Parts: sequence; C-alpha cells; structure tokens
Amino acid sequence: MANLDYITAGESHGPALLAIVSGLPAGLTVDMEFVNAELRRRQGGFGRGGRQRIETDTAEPLTGLKQGVTLGSPLTFKIANKDNRLDDPTKTPPLRTPRPGHADLAGSIKYLTTDCRDVLERASARETAARVAAGAAASCLLAKFGITAFGFVRSVHQVRTDVVPSEAKLAEFVASRDASETFCPDAAATERQKDMIRQAGMEKSTVGGLVECHVFGLPPGIGSCMDWRDRLDARLAYSVMGIQAFKAVEIGLGVETASRFGHEVHDPIRFDASQAGTHNLGFVRDSNNAGGTEGGMTNGSPLVVRGTMKPISTLLRGMPSVNLATGQAASSDYERSDISAVSAASVVIQHVVAFEVARAMRVKFGGDSMGEMQMQVAGYLQAARGLRLGGAGT
Repeated sequence: MANLDYITAGESHGPALLAIVSGLPAGLTVDMEFVNAELRRRQGGFGRGGRQRIETDTAEPLTGLKQGVTLGSPLTFKIANKDNRLDDPTKTPPLRTPRPGHADLAGSIKYLTTDCRDVLERASARETAARVAAGAAASCLLAKFGITAFGFVRSVHQVRTDVVPSEAKLAEFVASRDASETFCPDAAATERQKDMIRQAGMEKSTVGGLVECHVFGLPPGIGSCMDWRDRLDARLAYSVMGIQAFKAVEIGLGVETASRFGHEVHDPIRFDASQAGTHNLGFVRDSNNAGGTEGGMTNGSPLVVRGTMKPISTLLRGMPSVNLATGQAASSDYERSDISAVSAASVVIQHVVAFEVARAMRVKFGGDSMGEMQMQVAGYLQAARGLRLGGAGT
C-alpha cells in the first residue's frame, strides 16, 4: 500500500522551515512556479502583519527531484526565514507572560519552562508555510487526474458570502478570489470584510472567520467505510483541525444537519447517461448537503470542507494574565502579529485538504511510478463504468 505522508520542521524565527514529503510516485513533475505562487498567496490578504513584509517565501527543493521530476524518494523543501533571530538573546528575550488563547501557558507547563518563547516558536502559524508547500506538491499529483482543490474565505467575523463555487465556472471563481484582498470571491462582501478588519484594528483587537475548500473531479469510492482510521471525512477533519487557531470543522452542510429533517438533508441520486464518461460515472445529485462524502468515501459530488478560525490570540491591547516567573498578575505581552489571517488560512485549508485527498488516492491506487498509478486509476474507472444493475458483481 502506497503511503503518502509529510512532516514539517523548523521554528518561526529559526533559520528555515522544512517540509519532507514521502510516498509520491516517481515520474511526477512538480511545478515549482505553482508551489511558490501558493506560498506567496499564503503571505497575502488584508489585515496581515509586518512579518509578511520581511519574508519572501520560496520553496527550495533539496531532495527527491531530478530536473523537476520526482524520483520516488522523499521530497524535501526548504523555506528560508529572513527574520532569523532565534539564537540572538537581544532580539528574542524571554516571554514570561502567556497570551490567553495561545499555546503559551499549556506549553510552558508541559515543557517545564517559564519562557513561553520556547513554545511559541514551534506553535506559531509560520509553520503552515511548510504545509502549503507539501500540499502544493500533492496538488501537482491530483492535477494529473483532473482533480482540483479551491480554497476561499467564506466569512470574516459576521460578514459572510453565500456564493457556491462550481466546477463549470471554476476559472471565474479563481479570478474573483484572486482579485479580492480578503480572498473572498464576492466583491461586495470583500469590501465589508475589509471594513470589519479595519474596525478590529482600531479597537486593538483581531477577527477570525470561516474558510472553505471545494475539491472538484473526484471519482466515487475514495476513502473507506471499513476502518474508521481510513474514513476520508475523518482524516480531513483531523488535518484541518491541526491548522493553528482552528476550532471547528464541517463537511458539507455540517452542523446545520442537526436542525433539519432527513428528507431535507440527504441528496437524492439520479443517473445521467450523458455524464457516464465523467469522473462521477453518471451518478449526479441536485444538492450536495453531504459535502461529497458518504460513509467515509467520496460519492462523485464536489468535496466541501469548512473550517472555523478563531481570532488571533495576540492582541495589541493585551489581556489579563500571570507572569510565570513571579506569579503576579500582568497584561499579556504583544508579539508582532496580524489583525486577521483568515485569508492565509484559506490557502492553508486548500493545501491540507489537497494533501489528504492525494493520500487517499495513493492508498487506493498505489503504484511506484506515475505510469503505474495512472493505469490503476484508468482500470478502476473502466470497471466502475461497466457495472450495471442486474449485471456482474455481488
């Protein structure tokens, strides 16, 4: 069984971040222009802080490629930190007062230190740059099978858009999102979201929001209902909740399913012979409340994953806390931060979702090389299209 996986390494103000991806098949061309464009997108968005004016994130491949093509060995990306000051005590003094909402207090107790900096350096969302690089490489694999992930901002604070991306108009949605300073494919909502971020800045506070990823082109049957650890929806929830500052994950209609009757939730199935040659094998739905998964597997509809990002926990105004060295009441210290990083979060969710989808594809189809994997996928689709009620099978 092919096992696509990755780990990241590095600290926020250390020399560099690393992403090590294992399990990519040999013969895959990794589009480094795309990888680096996605890293630049992660740095953008209205409400970002001063760190983004310092860094110019670029992924340098160190291992696993020959002339831009995977060898089948682990792929390693290095993303250098220009703000490299971790070993300079004059620039990184001890942080004794934990920030409410951050990893500071729990991490300091866990590692038996009164210096929260030892924890925040790794807990920082700076680490997500490495995850975006890994996910972008996985997206190069998905593209070979006509599968595309699209991430965007659904809401900032209470300012929400109700647009529904579609595969037929995906290029238009990408253009609208990329023209938006909040990465929301709705121009009117973008302006209201910017106003909300400005208001938070004037109040020396921060705002969170909802980010969403749709994956188009997935055939039915990716994932598993046989082992809870292999359910695609479960793996997606795990990976999205692993993004810094995320507090909830929804698939499809999500929490709203609890307040509807069954006939208002489940998506009726139709067969359209004219679509039998497409990725959905002709099985279509007039709604997608399930978000593209049933029983832990894809069902041929677009995959829809939504994440809730809380407001960033570093506030310019500070919050009541305790000095760990003295035990006395104190106001939390300010570390350079953003007013809103929801735009960046929409890039991160796109790529952690893409990676999990690619992982599930590798589990099902395997193959040491791209040619072998492509034959496995083609064989599966051919066999699935051959199934008819009353025909061969069990």
